[in-house]
Amino acid sequence: MKNDNSVNILKKTIQEITQPFKDLLHTSRALLGLNLSYVLEGITYFGVVSLLAIYFNDYIKLDDIRAGNMVGVLTAGITLSMLFLGATVDWIGLRKSLLIALSFMLAGRILLTLAPNLGAPGLWNSAHIFAMLGILGIVLGYGIYQPACYAGVKKLTNEKTAAMGYAMLYALMNLGGFLPGIISPPVRKAFGILGVFWVYVALTVVGILIVYFIISKKAYEEAVKEANNDKLIEEKDDDTLGNMTLKEKIRFYVKNFPLKDKRFLYFIFILMPVQTLFAHNWLTLPLYTSRAFEGFVQNNFEFFVNLNPILIFILTPMVAAITSHKNTYNMMIIGTFVMASPTFILALGPSINTLMTYLIIMTIGEAMWQPRFLQWVAEIAPKNMTGIYMGIGQFPWFLTKIITSLY
Repeated sequence: MKNDNSVNILKKTIQEITQPFKDLLHTSRALLGLNLSYVLEGITYFGVVSLLAIYFNDYIKLDDIRAGNMVGVLTAGITLSMLFLGATVDWIGLRKSLLIALSFMLAGRILLTLAPNLGAPGLWNSAHIFAMLGILGIVLGYGIYQPACYAGVKKLTNEKTAAMGYAMLYALMNLGGFLPGIISPPVRKAFGILGVFWVYVALTVVGILIVYFIISKKAYEEAVKEANNDKLIEEKDDDTLGNMTLKEKIRFYVKNFPLKDKRFLYFIFILMPVQTLFAHNWLTLPLYTSRAFEGFVQNNFEFFVNLNPILIFILTPMVAAITSHKNTYNMMIIGTFVMASPTFILALGPSINTLMTYLIIMTIGEAMWQPRFLQWVAEIAPKNMTGIYMGIGQFPWFLTKIITSLY
């Protein structure tokens, strides 16, 4: 009898873990297109960011400090632009938002790649101006793109698939952060950094084609109906604010603006301390692994710095599958505690064992809470306001980058 009970418990556990994956596999073509677009954009974004400081050194002839400033303009600018442009998806719909965002990013990346050949190098000279205009295009595009993607997951999933949908999108972003380490080196050695940038321009074009053809109007409408098949909802192409006049739309936004929601504001700002650990992954960890260690870790410090994204890609869907039925608040409380706790392990001194323990436990904690946070923001947003909620939800991340760099 005991053996039968053990077998039943094992079967039930395996079913609980595998069922969310099965549910997600049976979701729509539109969600597949969104995920494909997101992983390509992850590759392109992280690929460009990792080479940007060297690009400004070698091609625009800026010193280290100014080159670092340019990277800061891009990363902080994107977070800030989400605050102002996150509402785009609410106003014009998912498909149009993605196409406009990717078009901005395409123009920006082409200009960034061409800038060294369009003018004279040096601070505030013509090449620098063209490069900054390229960054502006990327900033504007990304400010629309990321809130639109998470609003899209809300539209294209149901209760069964929502948790896994957000987890997969977050995991794919991190996969995108890992893959440039494989794609970039051979291209860079053969054609230089500008050659790598042209590859990312091509991937942006592929991303536009995926949105246009895979997330077609028909596929989008079918996906929304499928996700909401238990509700009596009439959907047009891209869920907008309907037939409201501009004055009515503005009144609607003022009435429901996220900054009026005290619970929402408290929740996003209380997470700032734990969010600083994200920033330390690229502000502190590269210096720590390259200076405090000797031998293998020091010689291969990039590998350890980039372990977090690939671990997130592997662990996030697994954690989401196991915890998909758990309360979001509880998962965020436990997840943030787990993520913060191993930082103290590093105080024991530099050792491969403490470093790996820190990275693994921190990543498990991140996998527990970060996708659920994004899901929570999307789900508490009133109808037709997911984009602006996602955009403002990113604002503490902008402040976190500044705070972390100061201390």
